Amino acid sequence: MSPIAFPVALLAAYFAGSLSFAVLISRVMGLADPRSYGSKNPGATNVLRSGNRAAAVLTLALDALKGYVPVLLCLIYGPRYGLGETTAAFVGLAAFLGHLWPVFFRFQGGKGVATAAGVLMALNPWLGLATLATWVIIAAFFRYSSLASVVAAVFAPFYQALIWGLEPGILALIGMSLLLVWRHEGNIRKLIAGTESKLGHKAAVAHAVPHPAVHAPKGSHGHGKPKKGHH
Repeated sequence: MSPIAFPVALLAAYFAGSLSFAVLISRVMGLADPRSYGSKNPGATNVLRSGNRAAAVLTLALDALKGYVPVLLCLIYGPRYGLGETTAAFVGLAAFLGHLWPVFFRFQGGKGVATAAGVLMALNPWLGLATLATWVIIAAFFRYSSLASVVAAVFAPFYQALIWGLEPGILALIGMSLLLVWRHEGNIRKLIAGTESKLGHKAAVAHAVPHPAVHAPKGSHGHGKPKKGHH
């Protein structure tokens, strides 16, 4: 194995994962920053609360691709540098960590559901489909994206272990699953309290561009802080 191939692959995947498409697409389409309304999570589910389905679909697809592409590239080109499937699994974990703590967005990222799905689809399409089917079933029955995400995250490593065996790469899957559950801690509390928003719920959103002054100079635009009470 090339001594620099492994760290370079991890770093490249992390940078790819750090692209927060929920924020970028919202800016391009003239929508409010997803970190300013609803769950304040920069992910596809919260972008959907803006009422713009096209933006939500684009966010979902690109967030999945930034997990899928680095893993796929590692699987295709990695062997010539001594990188195998185990490395590809950890490359996927690096992309996932980039989404959670993006270097380009002050380390304030999303929960990583779509990115984790992309990683699974690249590593093992059947595992990805089994996990996706779990999400769809739970979401269809209960109408809670967060509940579906937590259940799917818990089941993914079990599917891998029971069907495909305990390979070294499963450690990366377990890491992603634990982080996914942890990132949904607030949602789990709301589920228990009965206050969690269901799929399709439209949040009150700040009207448009420019986005809240995360990057804007003080006093440059008239957008104040979003009103309290949004769920």
